[in-house]
Amino acid sequence: MSSPYLESLSKVLSNTISLSLNTASNTNTGNVKVIARFRPENEQELSDPFASQVVTFSSNKTVNFKSNDTTCSFTFDRVFSQASTQLEIFDYSINQTVNDLFKGYNGTILAYGQTGSGKTYTMMGKDIEDIDSKGLIPRITERIFEYIVDSSSDIEFTVGVSYMEIYMEQIRDLLVSPRSQAKLSIHEDKENGIYVKGLKKIYVSSVDDIYDVMRQGSEIRVVSSTSMNQESSRSHAIFQIELTQRIISSGTIKKGNLFLVDLAGSEKVGKTGASGIVLEEAKKINSSLSSLGNVINALTDGKSTHIPYRDSKLTRILQESLGGNSRTSLIINCSPSKLNDMETLSTLRFGARAKKIQNKAHINTELSSSELKKKVVILSKNNEFHQKYINQLEQELILWRSGNPPQSSNWL
Repeated sequence: MSSPYLESLSKVLSNTISLSLNTASNTNTGNVKVIARFRPENEQELSDPFASQVVTFSSNKTVNFKSNDTTCSFTFDRVFSQASTQLEIFDYSINQTVNDLFKGYNGTILAYGQTGSGKTYTMMGKDIEDIDSKGLIPRITERIFEYIVDSSSDIEFTVGVSYMEIYMEQIRDLLVSPRSQAKLSIHEDKENGIYVKGLKKIYVSSVDDIYDVMRQGSEIRVVSSTSMNQESSRSHAIFQIELTQRIISSGTIKKGNLFLVDLAGSEKVGKTGASGIVLEEAKKINSSLSSLGNVINALTDGKSTHIPYRDSKLTRILQESLGGNSRTSLIINCSPSKLNDMETLSTLRFGARAKKIQNKAHINTELSSSELKKKVVILSKNNEFHQKYINQLEQELILWRSGNPPQSSNWL
């Protein structure tokens, strides 16, 4: 039998559930997206008569590996052969990341692979202004400003960028002269989450502004020549874009951070011929990449209760990108040649493990004071009704216990 109380309670619960669902819809759980990209064979590989190709492609999602006694297949979100273009990588794999950024999600794109596998080419390209060869970061920045131009006039945008490298396990600001470098450290608080304190942020209003920042940082980034790569990156580079949107009419703010990470390449010292400072750099690179692998293993083995994010500066900075509040894509860059077969196999296995990571990304929204007041009013009314209903139930219980129960028509 229905009653006015039950009908009112139903309406109140409906409002409360609606508020809860609205909050839950802002959170998205999903796996890290993994894209495999194979570069064309280089001169060294082409000149070796015994260096056959060790990969074939069953589809645009599956790569087959065969070398010596090892035969296996790997399935990723997307696989690109040696014939892939920079535009294809962006359109099929990364464009959605920009759309998510404008929804208020954090995003991360990491390029991983052995030294000389094409990571920096994928991320930056040969020339950031060349229409064909420019990499993901220039294309992302162009898409961001295209989106801003096409957006409603009721939205006010602010775009800030920073650029850092982790070199020999030290954080260096690539937008500050090497002579003026201060010691940078990683901090964490409720307002900012995990961040690098003291890192310079430049506010930009055009694609050209960001290009200037890229050029400035790339000139400072540490590179060295090895037998595997004439311009081998000796550091992990992180280009960060912070996008803030304010709805002018309501005052609501949405904020998204995009981390664009060009990891230094893993190295086998015997192959690179490294010595002296280059050898020391290689040791630090391999150590931090090992820490990255340990974090991924801990996140995916289903047994670990401790995730070793603090074992390296790289994994600490990328903590939210790996299992946290971010929509993350990993691009594994590989050689198709037998000359690098074991490195390619290792990279493919790394990608397969990373694909199991689950992130919990949510929209980063700050409600205006007027919207917060509206929610407070709704919740207060709900609370008031619940309290009234509880009081009525208590009175009915007293009557039942006294042996004088209310008539069934008056039951709550």
